Amino acid sequence: MRQFVIDELSYLERDNLDSYLKRTLQPGPMDGVFWLELPDDLLGDAQRGHESCAPFYMAVDLDDRRLCFEMLVRSKTNLHCSCIAWATGAQRQFVLDFIDRMLEEEQIRA
Repeated sequence: MRQFVIDELSYLERDNLDSYLKRTLQPGPMDGVFWLELPDDLLGDAQRGHESCAPFYMAVDLDDRRLCFEMLVRSKTNLHCSCIAWATGAQRQFVLDFIDRMLEEEQIRA
């Protein structure tokens, strides 16, 4: 899996990140999983024309010692479609900007 991982989190950092993610992202199907929804203007060629598969998002997984951002664009309504694809450069940059903002606001040094 292509992903961006922040590891070696202290318990305090993990709790701060959990609070931030709960305030800013949609909850996922399991505890510690969140959805980072992509804005429509960042949809790639794979997602355009697949309005019935929208919204599109990237999964964020927080556990005891690490935070993982998947670089796979997923559909919230369809598990098997050609619109599910690896993130484009602009989509990856969107995730990295989110990460930078989050780490700065929560003063995470990990």
